[in-house]
Amino acid sequence: MSKRKIYISVDMEGITGVIDWGETEGKSPDYQYFRKIMTEEVNAAIEGALEKGAVEIVVRDAHGFARNIIPDLLNENAKLLRAWASSPYSMMEGIDNSFDAAIFIGYHAKAMTAAGTLAHTMRGDILNVNMNGISLSEMGWNSLIAGHVDVPVIFISGDNLICDQAKEIIPGIETVAVKQGLGEANLNLHPNKSKLMIKQGVENALDRLDEFSPLKWETPYSLEISFKKTRLANRASWYPGAERVNDFTVSIQSENFLDCMKFFYFMH
Repeated sequence: MSKRKIYISVDMEGITGVIDWGETEGKSPDYQYFRKIMTEEVNAAIEGALEKGAVEIVVRDAHGFARNIIPDLLNENAKLLRAWASSPYSMMEGIDNSFDAAIFIGYHAKAMTAAGTLAHTMRGDILNVNMNGISLSEMGWNSLIAGHVDVPVIFISGDNLICDQAKEIIPGIETVAVKQGLGEANLNLHPNKSKLMIKQGVENALDRLDEFSPLKWETPYSLEISFKKTRLANRASWYPGAERVNDFTVSIQSENFLDCMKFFYFMH
């Protein structure tokens, strides 16, 4: 079994049981419970990776203020990256081409997804992120960042709708839907069941690692960001190289994906 280095990016809205914004924010009494579930789901992914030969694992806390995962409850075989580094790598901070694979835990559907649990894309006032004519979730965007440094994304857990959206971007990706959106409600697995499925899903994905390739699209890149309010588009239109598409949308074109990363970083 080859020695592997694994990167895990962790969001919170797609964690088992989460249904309300307050459950993902430090000011809510429910937050402490769900950050524990979040940590346990990450541990399940770590256990699956270790089972399949991982010798180095980096966990990137990528939700809110990025200080949610409970350090002393995290599997001691992983390193934890906390807080924001003020970098366009954002939710993928710390990834580089030394990693063999990337895994996403607790992810959610993109903005404007009916029945998506707390569906959004980076921030609540962004309506749509469109790259080369394809509407992207945070999963899609972060997969392109991973691809930029030649790392394939092989697994995602979250609600059923982000799992569907992930398969549209990366056919064959291993997915675990820990909950199903039902209007503004959701139907959840038992947390213990979720953990078992995440561990097995990560193992399955690593068994198929040779089937995956980094997500890379043809250049030139064309990135469009649509906002809910025109004043946000007004401000974004002043970014060097940005073009106004309509009252709510700005775009940038480049041969270099890093230029798109910088543009989006300053938008959110």
